[in-house]
Amino acid sequence: MATTATEAAKAAPAEQANGNANGEQKTRHSEVGHKSLLKSDDLYQYILDTSVYPREPESMKELREITAKHPWNLMTTSADEGQFLNMLIKLIGAKKTMEIGVYTGYSLLATALALPEDGTVGSSLSSQICMPHTSLPEGEAASGPLINEGFFSLSLLFVPQILAMDINRENYELGLPCIEKAGVAHKIDFREGPALPVLDDLVADEKNHGSFDFVFVDADKDNYLNYHERLLKLVKLGGLIGYDNTLWNGSVVLPDDAPMRKYIRFYRDFVLVLNKALAADERVEICQLPVGDGVTLCRRVK
Repeated sequence: MATTATEAAKAAPAEQANGNANGEQKTRHSEVGHKSLLKSDDLYQYILDTSVYPREPESMKELREITAKHPWNLMTTSADEGQFLNMLIKLIGAKKTMEIGVYTGYSLLATALALPEDGTVGSSLSSQICMPHTSLPEGEAASGPLINEGFFSLSLLFVPQILAMDINRENYELGLPCIEKAGVAHKIDFREGPALPVLDDLVADEKNHGSFDFVFVDADKDNYLNYHERLLKLVKLGGLIGYDNTLWNGSVVLPDDAPMRKYIRFYRDFVLVLNKALAADERVEICQLPVGDGVTLCRRVK
């Protein structure tokens, strides 16, 4: 539910304490990143206890617990949504992905754990970087790589599979030890700063067009449509873009004069415009799901 660090810091105490006074359901649930739109806390807890926590990797559990101590913890992806993303990556067979908005990296870790180890070597570099084995020092043999007709491949070469962007490296580094412990840090290329300039650079090079299998966007809602236009060039035909927070705390169905927290009201109109635009965009097929705070999946078809 990433918004901005400033807004999140101001909203965190209210998120935990406020209820009906803000025109929203009062909840007793203390789950970090809890944005479930279910009316029953007990039902949500049942989902977590029965299907999510028993299968949550230890590294993700540790990162979730670290994030719980951070003052902006409402920005994190919920555990059930992390499980959903992990499954989705596997279902579509993604190998190269992008994440805009990282925070401490819970959803990033869920993605990295799901990606296969073969990475993007086959798509961004030659799947085999070859050299004559005769160039090895005398008496040494290639260890591990296959020797085939006088050549060996550097099969242990890794290329980052996830381009991850966030304006705050400090938050990312809070979760980085968990990512490293999970053995997937080599899959991530983290860039600190605004995402739009990076996307513009990628779009400028036609070799990047259609090169990403999946993109997850959980960042500044006022830029979602700007991201969308660029991402449609970068995601392959049949690839997916996932936009987080598209039900925005349920505020999308509230009347305009309903009481809302300031940051909810500020971004609500951007979310409403986004939802209307995605529904009318014939370049994608869409599916809006009530997972977490609402996730809209867009499958590029044109």
